[in-house]
Amino acid sequence: MFNKDIHIKLKDSQNFLRNKKLISDLIGESNICKDDVIIEIGGGRGIITEQLIEICKEVYVIEHDYSLYKNLKDKFYNINNIKVIYGDFLEFELPKEYKYKIFSSIPYNITAAILSKLTFADNPPEDIYIILQKEAAEKYAGKPYGGESMRSLLLKPYFDFEIIRNIKRTDFTPTPSVDSVFLHIKKRGNTLMRKDKEDLYFDFIAYIFSNTGNDIKSRCKYIFSYKQIKRLSNDIGFKITDSPTCLSYEQWLKVFQYFVIGVSDEKKKLVNGSYSKLMKEQNKIDKLYRNRK
Repeated sequence: MFNKDIHIKLKDSQNFLRNKKLISDLIGESNICKDDVIIEIGGGRGIITEQLIEICKEVYVIEHDYSLYKNLKDKFYNINNIKVIYGDFLEFELPKEYKYKIFSSIPYNITAAILSKLTFADNPPEDIYIILQKEAAEKYAGKPYGGESMRSLLLKPYFDFEIIRNIKRTDFTPTPSVDSVFLHIKKRGNTLMRKDKEDLYFDFIAYIFSNTGNDIKSRCKYIFSYKQIKRLSNDIGFKITDSPTCLSYEQWLKVFQYFVIGVSDEKKKLVNGSYSKLMKEQNKIDKLYRNRK
């Protein structure tokens, strides 16, 4: 069902690309080809859509704004390889039986919700090409673009991240007040996390990033002894006074692997449910924010 509140928020947050040459370059920098099924989140005025349909096998466009939806339907009414769908992407059912890719310039104020839907889907996209706020992209991509975040660490066992290029503010209308980038998120052929350890890994990372303290020593003091954390720092190559964001994903993976084999079951229980608890708290914050809006 169409969500009126989402519609109002998205309408106020839309910045449309206006440079056709830029879009052509971005598509050229992707791996999109004639055999691909593409989903575009928010077709807007169709400036991306019109180039996607020239290249791809099928294009599905989900547009939340009814007037924009009508314009897109009229603009592409006689094109066979496009389907324009009216509604909220967050309520759209992603494909379950076949491979697909995403290519979109997304509304910045629901970036987290969009990426959560895509990356936690039962059948995630093979590739996600999105234009989004630079600050958000760096949080998801982590190192080498910035420090690792909880989001980047949770997703890196399953996806690779690359910021392909910066996008100028003047390439949008209206001109946004933030910097933007073109981000590629690619599903890994083989995940780096064993299926039976996924829940524990999510709880472990959530525990670290929701715990109090400025450094790794403080945040890990209840699950690792001082001797253990000191040994890990020497073996893996970090300082116990480092912030959790300073370690790379590869380093955190090694810390987690030691946590699995090197601590007691009683200490493992300390992290149980941390991810679920954090998500519930975040949902409460999001709900409060929506009510205030």
